Amino acid sequence: MKKIRTRFAPSPTGYMHIGNLRTALYEYLIAKHDQGDFILRIEDTDQEREVEGAVEMIYQVMASTGLVYDEGPDKPGEVGPYIQSQRLPLYKQYADQLVDLGGAHYCFCKEEDIQKERQNAGEAFKYDDPCKHLSIEEARARIAAGESYVVRQSIPERGVTSFEDEVYGHIEVENAILDEGVLLKSDGYPTYNFANIVDDHLMGITHVVRGNEYLSSTPKYNLIYQAFGWDIPTYVHVPPVMKDEHHKLSKRNGDASFQDLVEKGFLKEAILNYIALLGWAPKTEEEIYSLKELEKEFTIDRISKSPAIFDIEKLKWMNGMYIRQLPLETFHEYALPYYQKALTRECDLLEISRCLQPRVTMLSEIEEMVDFIEQSLPFDAQLYTSKKMKTTPENSLEALKWIIADMEALEDYHDDEALMNIMLECAKKHEVKNGRVMWPIRVALSYKAFTPGGAVEIAHILGKEESLRRLHESIKQLVFWMKEEHSA
Repeated sequence: MKKIRTRFAPSPTGYMHIGNLRTALYEYLIAKHDQGDFILRIEDTDQEREVEGAVEMIYQVMASTGLVYDEGPDKPGEVGPYIQSQRLPLYKQYADQLVDLGGAHYCFCKEEDIQKERQNAGEAFKYDDPCKHLSIEEARARIAAGESYVVRQSIPERGVTSFEDEVYGHIEVENAILDEGVLLKSDGYPTYNFANIVDDHLMGITHVVRGNEYLSSTPKYNLIYQAFGWDIPTYVHVPPVMKDEHHKLSKRNGDASFQDLVEKGFLKEAILNYIALLGWAPKTEEEIYSLKELEKEFTIDRISKSPAIFDIEKLKWMNGMYIRQLPLETFHEYALPYYQKALTRECDLLEISRCLQPRVTMLSEIEEMVDFIEQSLPFDAQLYTSKKMKTTPENSLEALKWIIADMEALEDYHDDEALMNIMLECAKKHEVKNGRVMWPIRVALSYKAFTPGGAVEIAHILGKEESLRRLHESIKQLVFWMKEEHSA
């Protein structure tokens, strides 16, 4: 059996969008599932769209996600170079050879004239190139004389070209509707269509994964393979990743890239896990997979034909699952940069992490979750109302007056058991449920309805002096609020 070789061939035109990363992941998994080779190739033939620093960004994403390639620009093998702009003589050589084989021809038509025809014809435009009828000798004489030209594919006027796709099955296209596109531009650079075919053949690529928008172009690629007498790779066309039912996920439209998601506080492992499921279904109901587990489980036959909708809420859920599986020390390291942005007050940061870890879904939530620690937030009496705990501003004031003396008497606010005991004893003494005491304390300390921890954890984080200051301040505010309510 021939060794599987796949390639990820991104263009350095900006950030790594989700669909592109999913293609890289699927290429990687197809290779590694059968101990094959995974190759990185940089497709930089569209020089006008290249973004400075984008190649380095590709290397960073591949390294950070663990998609380790066996060959690439910085890991050369025997079939390099792995950057297309460094392979230009090869494309010229094979373009000329394809002309000799009858699969292409030289075209001297001016681009502006072709565009005028295109505008007049509308969507059904298919260029009928008069240069197709020139003899090779005449065409090469004009080239030798210095005339500008492109190499354009020659497609039979009749017949059908068909191929088998691993996802969509048997595909047939009539040759008459196929456009004879440019393969080699006048500046010597190949188009995407031609460079990929040449490189995939020379690099021994056995499986090609790409978006299903290329299904209609694949017959043209196969005609070139056939003209050269080359083996045609196994095609795996995948459905798009959608923003919703009608719109594709697109960086151009402001949708999140991989880098955006990392900046928002999603873990790289969770992102990779989630995008694996965008168009692929495992054999079981399990949804959490490490990269190693995906290598074992991933098979092409489980790829769907249907578009996959990117659900940010599902990604948040999955990210939360990954966060809760982290060792506390690792989560604490992830959280420290967010504490440094949000906090200047000296407090027990590890205790904050202990409280936050079960509740965080994105690391970027941390700053807002701990903002109450830095300073007291605006007073809002309605925060003391909880139907579940049966609290109101009035009975919350009562509970705070009950507990204040015990809170003042307690010396060590790092003793969570002691803090808990005085709150539970207070509730027991006054014959109320624990929540009737603990909810008001938590609100008084945080001025928030939702906090990273309960009353005990927040008192621990703030310490005795700050906790008591806030309790006394809250009692005053509630007293004042009640006077205002009664006078109104």
